[in-house]
Amino acid sequence: MIQRSIFNDIKNHLAAREISLLVGPRQVGKTTLMQLLQKELQTDGKLTLFLNMDYEPDSLYFLSQNNLMTKLNLEFGGHHGYVFIDEIQRKENAGIFLKGIYDQNMPFKFIVSGSGSLELKEKIHESLAGRKRLFELFPVSFEEFIHYRTEYTYQDKLERYLEIEEESCEQYLKEYLSFGGYPRIITEPRQNEKRLLMDEIFRSYVERDIVYLLKIDRTEAFMNLVKLLSIQIGQIIRYSTLSAHLGISLQTLKKYLWYLEKTFIIKRITPFYKNYKKEIVKSPQIYFNDLGLRNFALGKFGYLETLYDQGFLFQNFIFNILFEKLRQQNAVLHFWRTTDQTEVDMVIEGPDGLLPIEVKCINLKQKTVKRSLRSFIDRYGPIRAWVINLSLNATMMINDTQVQFLPYYKLLDKNFNII
Repeated sequence: MIQRSIFNDIKNHLAAREISLLVGPRQVGKTTLMQLLQKELQTDGKLTLFLNMDYEPDSLYFLSQNNLMTKLNLEFGGHHGYVFIDEIQRKENAGIFLKGIYDQNMPFKFIVSGSGSLELKEKIHESLAGRKRLFELFPVSFEEFIHYRTEYTYQDKLERYLEIEEESCEQYLKEYLSFGGYPRIITEPRQNEKRLLMDEIFRSYVERDIVYLLKIDRTEAFMNLVKLLSIQIGQIIRYSTLSAHLGISLQTLKKYLWYLEKTFIIKRITPFYKNYKKEIVKSPQIYFNDLGLRNFALGKFGYLETLYDQGFLFQNFIFNILFEKLRQQNAVLHFWRTTDQTEVDMVIEGPDGLLPIEVKCINLKQKTVKRSLRSFIDRYGPIRAWVINLSLNATMMINDTQVQFLPYYKLLDKNFNII
């Protein structure tokens, strides 16, 4: 079983009265995590109940708040218990439903999960304000993937392992960039079966989240949008061009993009700018939460031949690592591009200033800084700049800016500070 780093965070929250709300894409292991938590509680002699809204007999308990409270009193007899509710997005007005029960001050701790539908992401947040803590589970990270592949032998020395075992790690990186981080894909050894599983995951997402929950009827246009975005990761997105190509209105396009974000398929990154006339200020860039799903949408799932031809895919990979590290910090991730096409892949805007980042999917042999990064340094004078690559670990000075050449695996070190 793949060990997930978020598990202990949720486990530690079991002592709090707040609802533990676990959200994320379909098939990333939310149900498995809840079952593991339930097993540990039962081992400790705690009373538990697991209800799944996808299971018809269980859904009957959610026809009314009274039905559920009657069931809980029957199971726990007024004693303290832990209530696991899976697939809560199936319940209409789920936030109000849970709020009413929570406010009864019954001796029950709720651990609730659901996929990233709008019902879950929007209405539950408003209804449960001050009554829940949100935990977001994404596909398996590269760090979690490496630990699983190496059977957790190097948990306390991962960076050193990646530095020494260069050939093995390049194969791991290639595999991860090819197939992504869905748990069932990682644990399935047969490549053809991986492809069938990804097809099932993608179809389940479209049919259950997009068609059933969000009521989108133009599924062909929606799926074509996902394909077009998969071609353009790390590049400027032009709304007018996309809407014309898909034959949908600008309003519909923006709605579809919003849905893709709220269901954890993509992330939008906005431009950093100070000069309205010379720098891009509106058009975003798009990255995918899972590289395997991106490759599947493009028809290239499992077909990565060499690392060196996959610059934008590696850039997406680095973006996901940085995004995860910055989620709990007071910093924003941007990109930078001028009207004359000068660009920097990513810019972290934090409390200590700006950190421009270039990403290169190559084994750099010498310290070279391209013109675009030098231009940003000349214009904004940051204290630091990074060139993230496959292997070179070195530093140099440009003006008063320290440019660090970082092997990508340095970012995986828990003690490595970004800001």
